[in-house]
Amino acid sequence: MKLLKSIPLLGWIIVAIVVGILTGPVMPAWLGGVFLTYNSIFSGFLSFVVPLIILGLVMPAIAELGKGAGKWLGITAMIAYGSTILAGLLAYFVSRWLFTSSLSGGGLEAFGEESGSGFSPFISVVASAGDSATEIVLAPVIDVMSALVLAFILGIGLTAFRSKVLFRGAVEFRTIIESVIRRIIVPALPLFIFGIFMDLSASGSAVTVVTKFLLVALVSFALTFVVLLLQYSLAGAMSGINPLKALWNMRDAYFTALGTSSSAATIPVTLASTKKNGVADSVAGFVVPLCATIHLSGSMVKITCFSIAVLLLTGGDVSFAAYLPFILMLGVMMIAAPGVPGGAIAAAAGLLVQMLGFGDVEVGLMFAAYIALDSFGTATNVTGDGAIALIMNKLTHGRLGTQAQDPQDEDVEAAEGSETEEHALAH
Repeated sequence: MKLLKSIPLLGWIIVAIVVGILTGPVMPAWLGGVFLTYNSIFSGFLSFVVPLIILGLVMPAIAELGKGAGKWLGITAMIAYGSTILAGLLAYFVSRWLFTSSLSGGGLEAFGEESGSGFSPFISVVASAGDSATEIVLAPVIDVMSALVLAFILGIGLTAFRSKVLFRGAVEFRTIIESVIRRIIVPALPLFIFGIFMDLSASGSAVTVVTKFLLVALVSFALTFVVLLLQYSLAGAMSGINPLKALWNMRDAYFTALGTSSSAATIPVTLASTKKNGVADSVAGFVVPLCATIHLSGSMVKITCFSIAVLLLTGGDVSFAAYLPFILMLGVMMIAAPGVPGGAIAAAAGLLVQMLGFGDVEVGLMFAAYIALDSFGTATNVTGDGAIALIMNKLTHGRLGTQAQDPQDEDVEAAEGSETEEHALAH
């Protein structure tokens, strides 16, 4: 039992994919139906909880960003958001350039629908009533976009009125949502992904998906290094230092994050590495812990590359006009992503469904692909924090104070406790 508990989530995902591919062609129809019933129940629950995830994560994130260190917090947040958006745009254009010819017309336009596997669930959990007697209706209490707008309204309202009670309630609601992700969604993922690849294998599509996704994985991995080079080129130009030397000084943070898959656990190493580049203690102490939560350029690259690949394989719309709103909204969701393995893609699932039209199979593939490269995304995120620290060190002339600039902010600091650090885990 201890051995099983010691296996990381990525290990379970790999086992699920391999076993699903191997057993799909020989799986009895009744047993395949059992697994697809599980997938239907899980998908229905995920659809129900996604708006709650958005509301529970975005609302306190906005409230936290709106208070505290005044204009420098706002400037740091805007730089982090801009860096994340630019990483997404780079990933979009490179993906369109490299994947359009190789992935378009992949023959998977009917992804997840009448796949020809011969399996069908005994019970289907759906969001709205249909004609089948075997359907269970589990309608979300609010749709995705309404949840996002409501989260913005409440988050801004909490910032304006500074209510200790409401802020504490928002933080505690986030704790509940993060527990749902950590204790229910993430542990249930391997069996869900097994069912997806079992179904794909039985229909003859699994090999196509895996081989094509290997190319996407290699490209997204290479793009994370390009993003870091661009970030440090800009930071080096502003600070007057060699960008390659500055990037090399961050190597300890990169490899620590590669091993821990945790931005928060890497903060002490990131601080030490950032100071090697001449960043003042006060600036590093302010920027690094903040960016561990809000700067996720590596995660943006992964989600963008794989979502473009899925759209191309399934014949979806990959035009810039259709995809740009998704990148802009995804940047917000990355700021609010919960600190659990797979938390960023769980937070983004609602946007994938609502804005890109993804179904259960597509979302499951996104979970698998994201988790497979999770540690590299985290390493890119924390290493990029050092570039933002260099920029902020230049803008503030190394004299950034960390004290609260509004006395009323001190009233709500106790409600946060260690939330910010926990919120950054696994980014």
